[in-house]
Amino acid sequence: MDQAEKLRNIIKGNRVSMAGPRARVIAVTSGKGGVGKSTVSTNLGVELARMGKRVIIFDADFGLANVEVMYGMAPRYTLNDVIYKGKSMTDIITKGPAGVGFISGGSGIVTMNNPTDHQRSYLLEGLSELDSAADYIIIDTAAGVHSNVMDFVANCPEVLLVTTPDPSSLTDAYSLVKVLALRQSADNVRSKVMVVTNRVRDTKEGDAIYSKLSIVSKRFLGIELSHIGHIPTDQSLEKAIRSQRPVVLEYPESKSAMAIKKIASSFIDVSENSQQKKGISYLISRLFRNQGLPA
Repeated sequence: MDQAEKLRNIIKGNRVSMAGPRARVIAVTSGKGGVGKSTVSTNLGVELARMGKRVIIFDADFGLANVEVMYGMAPRYTLNDVIYKGKSMTDIITKGPAGVGFISGGSGIVTMNNPTDHQRSYLLEGLSELDSAADYIIIDTAAGVHSNVMDFVANCPEVLLVTTPDPSSLTDAYSLVKVLALRQSADNVRSKVMVVTNRVRDTKEGDAIYSKLSIVSKRFLGIELSHIGHIPTDQSLEKAIRSQRPVVLEYPESKSAMAIKKIASSFIDVSENSQQKKGISYLISRLFRNQGLPA
């Protein structure tokens, strides 16, 4: 069986799975590294789990293992065991704080930064198992606009874009929105892009940063953004990061924890919208379609 035929068979299976339970899939991304993307992913995941939702975080920053570091855990299995040892995707889910599940990219899996077609198809096939295992699947992408990052971002129905007041962070965030617009224009589709302004002094600064990004995105790209919240600069958050603990658990009354809780509540408020709950199978179907295969 050649590669194309195998992918077509996977797609046929996905058509069946798309009729069943569907998770809400959110790609958390950023134009540059060091802006707190993984901090947002891991804390948001914990808070959603505390609200009674089944959450799986997929660490798509292959080789860096950010999620397990943020949680201070050493998972028994990683993507290495799926790609090279025949484990299923559900086999390698590690239970983290508050019952949130996470899938580790595995520290040092350098080849997954540039996967072969076979590795990519096997990975995507495994991901299709997760729709029935979660209400929310948070994809913690690598930073930047590399093709492997944008494969996930451009095909997710929802994108959470993290930026900070740093001018280079804002510029890189706009670059990511620009690449996203170009990638999606050919298919005449649009992801819902939500912005989190991180490390701001107060609400006023958060709103100002969002406004700058929103205005240029709408004027020059025709992209409508939404501001789902801001996270203030907070020593409690820095302490929690050093302790490898989610701030929503370590310092639940801190300013940053309260801000993350508010963001999670915003997700819950619209979580029953069927337009958002398209599932991981939808993402896979679009990825295959963009590879020139029927979906």
